[in-house]
Amino acid sequence: MDNRPISALTFNATDLAEKSLAGEDLSREEAFAILEWPDEDILTLMQAAFKVRQAAFGKKVRLNYLVNIQSGICQEDCGYCSQSSISDVPVEKYKLMTPDEVEAAAEKAVANKAARLCMVASMRGPSDKDVAGVAAAIRRVKERFPQLELCACLGLLKDGQADTLNEAGVDAYNHNLNTSERHYGEICTTHGFSDRLDTVRKVREAGISSCSGALFGMGETREDILDVAYRLRELGVDSIPVNFLIPFKGTPQGHREELTPVYCLKILALFRLVNPFSEIRIAGGRELHLRSLQPLGLYAANSIFVGDYLTTEGQAGSLDREMIRDMGFEIVGENAAEGSAVPLVDRVTLTSRQARLAK
Repeated sequence: MDNRPISALTFNATDLAEKSLAGEDLSREEAFAILEWPDEDILTLMQAAFKVRQAAFGKKVRLNYLVNIQSGICQEDCGYCSQSSISDVPVEKYKLMTPDEVEAAAEKAVANKAARLCMVASMRGPSDKDVAGVAAAIRRVKERFPQLELCACLGLLKDGQADTLNEAGVDAYNHNLNTSERHYGEICTTHGFSDRLDTVRKVREAGISSCSGALFGMGETREDILDVAYRLRELGVDSIPVNFLIPFKGTPQGHREELTPVYCLKILALFRLVNPFSEIRIAGGRELHLRSLQPLGLYAANSIFVGDYLTTEGQAGSLDREMIRDMGFEIVGENAAEGSAVPLVDRVTLTSRQARLAK
């Protein structure tokens, strides 16, 4: 007797992939089935996600480098954030970086083979002076590294600010929805879901590529996950970062441990099948939640962050690049010579009795 959930018996993963590639919306029932997919059959689901990912993006993986251009200075009460006004996390605090400092971060992005530099500022939203400062940094970086895409994330935008950033040469603007409209009040009270929608729309109207995603592991239901996946499809965003909660001691969400590596893969598969032609990026919490299953995430996602996150360390960039190559994928902008692996003989390290006893 088959003990799989009824939803998993009803749908065929290949059929879901074909429907997604045809540009048809998955039904609510089909999307729910993805989140209920049997753990032991996860490879079948990821193969379906890969079929869609490969059709849209081939075997390419885009690397993104994150820089916190203003840290620990935010008036908002987002319960998941280490930099919020209600956080007790001892994060570093500093005002907006200068163009020189942003240029130095761009150097590191290029050295890490990143195709995009993501500049994030801890704030509710920028003043016109802040926007002018970021615009100056954008122009500086674009002059030196014209091939490097630039994405800004400065919070809620006022009228005209997106146009200023566009004129400076920004390629994309990130403003995550984070969760469903229904659940939003559970994670933040100082602004609403509609405020976030408004900024995403301002970005698109200014002609800037829209980047907006979500954060999971904050007490949301499966219905909440479906809601935000469909809302992002409705908005037609170009890039979707999928974040998994990094639980900080000293924040209201710091106690949560709701996710498993396999469930994170199901979320990634859902977002790929619901948003077949959007860039799907595995973002914050990748190493913490996917752990040894990180490589499988690339079957659904075509983008990851390389290096550190806003206030926490990430996996070494060299390990990320090696993981990508080991899976048979190709890093955007890297040629074969640059991707040469370290010879195996150089990776062998002798041990000793003392070393064994210390482990």
